[in-house]
Amino acid sequence: MQEPQVTPRRLIAFLALVFGMFMAILDIQIVSSSLSEIQAGLSASPDEISWVQTSYLIAEVIMIPLSGFLARAMSTRVLFTISAAGFTLASVLCATATTINQMIVYRAFQGFIGGGMIPTAFAASYTIFPRRVQPAVMALVGLTVTLAPTVGPTVGGYLTELFSWHWLFLVNVIPGIAATLLAWFLVDFDEPDWGLMRNFDVVGLFSMAVFLGSLEYVLEEGQKNDWFDDRAITLLSLAATVAAVTFFVRVLTAKVPIVDLRAFLDRNFAVGSLLTFVLGIGLYGLTYLYPLYLARVRGLSALQIGETVFVTGAFMFLTAPIVGNLARKTDPRILIGFGFALFAASTFDLTRITGDWAFAELFLPQAMRGIALMCCMIPINVISLGTLPPDRIKNASGLFNLTRNLGGAFGLAIINTILQNRSVLHGERLAENVAWGNPIAEDRLADITASLTPTLGPDAGGGALAQLSGMVQRQALVLTFSDVFLIIAILFSAMLLLVPLVSKPKGPAGAGGGGH
Repeated sequence: MQEPQVTPRRLIAFLALVFGMFMAILDIQIVSSSLSEIQAGLSASPDEISWVQTSYLIAEVIMIPLSGFLARAMSTRVLFTISAAGFTLASVLCATATTINQMIVYRAFQGFIGGGMIPTAFAASYTIFPRRVQPAVMALVGLTVTLAPTVGPTVGGYLTELFSWHWLFLVNVIPGIAATLLAWFLVDFDEPDWGLMRNFDVVGLFSMAVFLGSLEYVLEEGQKNDWFDDRAITLLSLAATVAAVTFFVRVLTAKVPIVDLRAFLDRNFAVGSLLTFVLGIGLYGLTYLYPLYLARVRGLSALQIGETVFVTGAFMFLTAPIVGNLARKTDPRILIGFGFALFAASTFDLTRITGDWAFAELFLPQAMRGIALMCCMIPINVISLGTLPPDRIKNASGLFNLTRNLGGAFGLAIINTILQNRSVLHGERLAENVAWGNPIAEDRLADITASLTPTLGPDAGGGALAQLSGMVQRQALVLTFSDVFLIIAILFSAMLLLVPLVSKPKGPAGAGGGGH
């Protein structure tokens, strides 16, 4: 089979796809850093504002696996153009929302329509470029996928601080219009197969939507609602189970399944998807934990948090071309093993965290994490999708991206549960030592009371007790963060056992396999 030729037209078109993918992924984290400002602007309650994120994620996770079928039926050009145009329109609607209900609806639309851009760009990288340059292309794609959520808090912090929360969405408009026009006029990678629409599996789509949507909701809201003590969580868990059984029966028996699961018969794709699932836990988990620590323990603003966590993104940007070059010359299993080991080491280093850690102390673990993400992401992408036959790439791309998102959802649900349970446990243990009869605690209380007496007078004693209680809770939270970092480090270390299961691709190191 003749290798595809890279022309300036196709290169520009592909860059438009990648940029659209970047916008769709960025919009998850760019909003998360400024939810309090959006809440104030829309007069929303704490329970309501969480739906600004949840509605986006539920809609996106449904669209990602569906995009493979739509790309084959409609073509890359039509699907991406509709997705980019719809995403841009949804961004404008979000910026003009005046009530929380409007925002939730607009964000769901934005997540669903934007979800079509992510796997579409992934699939295109394997169909329009020859095998010899795929590691370099995947360096760009991998950088986009990991950099977008990493720099999201930074970008969101700057936009909210310098302008207003409305610019979290308005910033998408001009790039979105450009991506739409470039995709429509330049993308010519494939032809549509409209005949597939005649066999569109409505039952399969509905069951998939209920399955993934309910699962995403349970994972996002479960911890806040005490899991199965909440009626909605219990009912949606049951709905997800029933819908999952229906969905898998349909995809295995339908003439044209809504999602083709045959890609999992390929060992590299199956192992790569599992590694990507865990990578999603680390990617989204750490992107969540760093800002949470800096806000709740250090008391930093959104802008200060963004400036602190930018280190990871900077090192990813610097490392991507180096790893892309190494992926062409090195056994990808070596890079993957090194990446997971380095990620584990960076997270293990965080187990020493104290309540005084700031930019200087967090610099090295963030730098290590940035390098590790690139060493993992690029070769995993190549071995997972680069060894599949071309006719399976579009469906497989949707499944592959879905595993990363589900990994992030599972990871955040587990992390939040651990944070809640362990902080209570650590708080109780610390409180046992900060009690009357403990000389150190009584001396500390006396010192605080003396320092507060000039300003609070007779209320200094109560103020000292409140301040001491806050110190206990703060230290309990720090110990809990250390526990979570240790668990993530152990998980990534365990993934090293899976690396030998990956088959080295045929041909040049890191190149796609014989499927092309």
